[in-house]
Amino acid sequence: MVIIMKSILLVVMDGIGFSSSGIGDAVTMANTPTLDRLLKEYPNIRLKAHGSGVGLPSDDDMGNSEVGHNALGCGQVYSQGAKLVNESIESGKLYQSAAWKKVAENVVQNDSILHFLGLLSDGNVHSNIAHLLNMLSRAKKDGIKKVRVHILLDGRDVPATSALDYIEQLEQTMSSLNDDKFDSKIASGGGRMNITMDRYQADWAMVERGWQTHVKGQGRVFATATEAIETLRGETPGIIDQDLPPFIIGENGKPNGRIIDNDSVVLFNFRGDRAIEISMAFDNAELSQFDRGGKLNVVYAGMLQYDGDLKLPGLYLVEPPEITNTLSELLVAHNIRQYAVSETQKFGHVTYFWNGNKSGKFSDALETYKEIVSDKVSFDKLPKMKSVEITDDVIAAIKSGKYDFIRCNFPNGDMVGHTGNIDATIIGVEAVDSALARLEKACEENGFLLLVTADHGNADEMLEKDKKGNLSPRTAHSLNPVPFIVCDRSFKLKSGRDYGLANVAPTIASILGIKQPDCWEESALSFAP
Repeated sequence: MVIIMKSILLVVMDGIGFSSSGIGDAVTMANTPTLDRLLKEYPNIRLKAHGSGVGLPSDDDMGNSEVGHNALGCGQVYSQGAKLVNESIESGKLYQSAAWKKVAENVVQNDSILHFLGLLSDGNVHSNIAHLLNMLSRAKKDGIKKVRVHILLDGRDVPATSALDYIEQLEQTMSSLNDDKFDSKIASGGGRMNITMDRYQADWAMVERGWQTHVKGQGRVFATATEAIETLRGETPGIIDQDLPPFIIGENGKPNGRIIDNDSVVLFNFRGDRAIEISMAFDNAELSQFDRGGKLNVVYAGMLQYDGDLKLPGLYLVEPPEITNTLSELLVAHNIRQYAVSETQKFGHVTYFWNGNKSGKFSDALETYKEIVSDKVSFDKLPKMKSVEITDDVIAAIKSGKYDFIRCNFPNGDMVGHTGNIDATIIGVEAVDSALARLEKACEENGFLLLVTADHGNADEMLEKDKKGNLSPRTAHSLNPVPFIVCDRSFKLKSGRDYGLANVAPTIASILGIKQPDCWEESALSFAP
């Protein structure tokens, strides 16, 4: 048994990194006396939170909260997201999978339609258009005659108004494939924060709007996707892609192809959180969250299985990484009591993703989870979000004396940052700093060691320059490093190493005096009192 000399609080400041450009740096513009002092007074290093540091294909790929919390919670780097799918496509395993064969055979046997649904961008966070284009080509090769694509517009992980670039790329590919034996068209679409891609069951109305658009074919009909976007932008000046309302593409007021019985549907997003609810709508026999009608008789497959415990969806094209030997498992094995808390928007990150994409707990006796319900409002309207409530909850957990390791996530830098509103994001960052001040005091008074980090950057880079040097809002994550602070001068961290988020769990194990699994990255700790 490990004797805990000092309990630990780990704070994840979601979306708060160190700017490399200084452009639109809401973190620096914010008044953050606590964070500034912690960085000045205590041992700290900068961690890589993107690209190869979190298992993504290249260092041009932005990190995200899912892979970030995977790395934080498991102490290892696994092939993730786009990299995992890339490997499956390159090896041919995706097209050899039982799921792809069933999707294709269903369409060929029923002379029906294969539908692709997903986020149309190359952001490599939820999806990559290259995967869609590859599957379109394979569909034709496999004898599928008719394909329809339902596009969700990004403007969040890519430039805010870049949708037409991706539509042009998609339409060029479809035009090169189309002939008298193959017919592919765009069928419907809408902004990712308006339809279909809700997460954590925070706003099922988004999913319902998506269902009405993709399945029911209900909505405004336009001749082309370009016409739809240009018209909708003109009606609401300043609107960005992620917020555009739903639209239907068709002729003479009739949809090009809504999803109906006997069709096949592939959700080509690979990230799980915003894929689960629409998968429930297609996969679950019963659905109470909105009036779906009866379950469609379609063959539905996800790019990945988005929830392994719920087996959702039942069919998936690419096997997910099997993440084992997580920090939570290690702590449970040593009888260490854990507490995890965040608001709805990031609750899954300190639980499901932290635990290696596992729903539930490793030990009901040793683990306690707390979700604080997020407000259903645009985050730039209430940029403090639930930072006060999270802080109150963590302080109560600290004072209870029940826990040896507490972790929490403050979503402000990420969720407010995604709105593109710099002024609101500054307020959000300042709210996190205020929370740090209160938590530092509670830790000092109750014998806790405070550790501070982040899962990726966002608020640190909210503007970008185009080729002409013009500035425009940036709503995507950054490629910047994030802090890791050990708020005790008696500790020392190794310097000159290329550390990433996966080095945090080993460092926590070192502080606790626990031998880490051999498969983990190394600890960043060079000295502990």
